[in-house]
Amino acid sequence: MTKTETYYHIPVMLQESMTGLDINPSGVYVDVTFGGGGHSREILKCLGKDGRLFGFDQDKDAEANILQDSRFTFVRSNFRYLYHFMRYHNMVGRVDGLLADLGVSSHHFDEKERGFSFRFEGVLDMRMNSRSGKTAADIVNNYTEEKLADTFYLYGELKQSRKLAAAIVKARKEKKIVSIEDFIAIIQPFSGKDKDKKFLAQVFQALRIETNDELGALKEMLRQTLRVLVPGGRLVVITYHSLEDRLVKNFLKTGNFEGKQEQDFFGNVLSPFRLVNNKVIVPGAEEVEINPRSRSAKLRIATFAGE
Repeated sequence: MTKTETYYHIPVMLQESMTGLDINPSGVYVDVTFGGGGHSREILKCLGKDGRLFGFDQDKDAEANILQDSRFTFVRSNFRYLYHFMRYHNMVGRVDGLLADLGVSSHHFDEKERGFSFRFEGVLDMRMNSRSGKTAADIVNNYTEEKLADTFYLYGELKQSRKLAAAIVKARKEKKIVSIEDFIAIIQPFSGKDKDKKFLAQVFQALRIETNDELGALKEMLRQTLRVLVPGGRLVVITYHSLEDRLVKNFLKTGNFEGKQEQDFFGNVLSPFRLVNNKVIVPGAEEVEINPRSRSAKLRIATFAGE
């Protein structure tokens, strides 16, 4: 593992992911969450001279980790545009395996300028793509009280979302909310005793998801896997919270995000995927000890059966 990779993000369940991809040395693979390049490096080790790997990332900082290998192509884009770029590279229906590690990189949490963590002072930003889009500050200053409440309830699963939204709207009338410390001062009275870190984590998660439209992008990417994978191709997804895991679980089991099962005449569930691991895979105790941020990770693997 390189120094840059360790600094940016430690790849989670690395060997389990490689096993899940069941790599064909001459196949075509896509890492839609390139980040520090940890998973991509391991995929390249398994590929022969005719293999191909595409790595997606919208974060400009990830570009410093681009792999200098003729078999590797870096795509500077959000993975919601998977099909568009695979079509551009003439890879539609030719992908043998796709990996998505949906966790936020350690780099994002540890760089105070990015505004992802409540541990630092700084600007309330939270954009994965710092070159475009609205910031978390834009959301807290411009969303209606109702929309703010919905954001905290749906993406942070916060029961006091309405009171939280009301406090933010009241505070921003006095002063624009720009910094992390100003934002925390407004919301902290709602945290309750001994629940400070969990509460702040839920609030910041909700803002991050909304800022980057994470669940919308995930849905778009998953739908597009049906168009880029070959029959028998593998889809390997690592999730970190219940909202995204529910979407992935339902999609792999039923082909839709609601989990509605359709059955054929014989009662078999109709789905474009066949589950490889019926029981979700989680990190072992040793990995969690080495990398505590892996503790909430869940790995799901499926084979594309064709539509």
